[in-house]
Amino acid sequence: MILKSTPDAAQPDRPAAILAREDGATIAYHRRTGRSPGVVFLGGFMSDMTGTKARTLDAFCAARGQAYLRFDYFGHGVSSGRFADATVGRWKEDALAAIDQLTEGPQVLVGSSLGGWLMLLTALARPQRIAGLLGIAAAPDATEDLMWARFPPAVRDEIMRAGAARLPSEYSPDGYLFTRKLIEDGRRHLLMRGPIPVACPVRLLHGMKDPDVPWQTSLALAERLASRDVEVTLVKDGDHRLSTESDLALLTRMVATLLDRAAP
Repeated sequence: MILKSTPDAAQPDRPAAILAREDGATIAYHRRTGRSPGVVFLGGFMSDMTGTKARTLDAFCAARGQAYLRFDYFGHGVSSGRFADATVGRWKEDALAAIDQLTEGPQVLVGSSLGGWLMLLTALARPQRIAGLLGIAAAPDATEDLMWARFPPAVRDEIMRAGAARLPSEYSPDGYLFTRKLIEDGRRHLLMRGPIPVACPVRLLHGMKDPDVPWQTSLALAERLASRDVEVTLVKDGDHRLSTESDLALLTRMVATLLDRAAP
């Protein structure tokens, strides 16, 4: 019924570094120095930078000597803030702050699920910095099309009246919190209602057994992108997470292709 992006199991990580925001909030991150272009991973809704895909890309970039950045959004992981206060706009600003202050030169952005939406918003805001995009089950406009549109009337009423509703999730014993603030702010960042003026190379990877983000979303996104260099790869037996060994191998091959194309 609702979009679910789950944290993947991971081994304990080294202590995160901290980027301070002007309002006193902090962004936790892991950064690897290396050659250009760099890679930046943008995680999904209620996920964090310790997930399988984030750490697989870390190892991949280490092996290639490539620069790499992964971080936690406001209200996620070990960054500051309450999730109840989070919005798409806030997460976009986190991504921009991380890229502006923690990376140099061209970057390939890899966005997973809702991170695919933030990937696009970031690319639109910093087109001169983006060498390529790779969406993994990318979910642009997720708050409207995959959350609000799927909520039963009673849940919508509760969100509007009480300001939030907590729904059960198989991925979290506490369920997921959906706030009126998140839904209303999301409407200020919708992209799928018209052309999307992203001109860089874009690769979209999607599982055809994804129960949370329909694979047709990637086809619709490909149609709306201005770039003429767009490819969609469908994994027939792939689910939303795309974290099997073969899925991860495909992911790293696709990132390698984008990096090689953009290499100086």
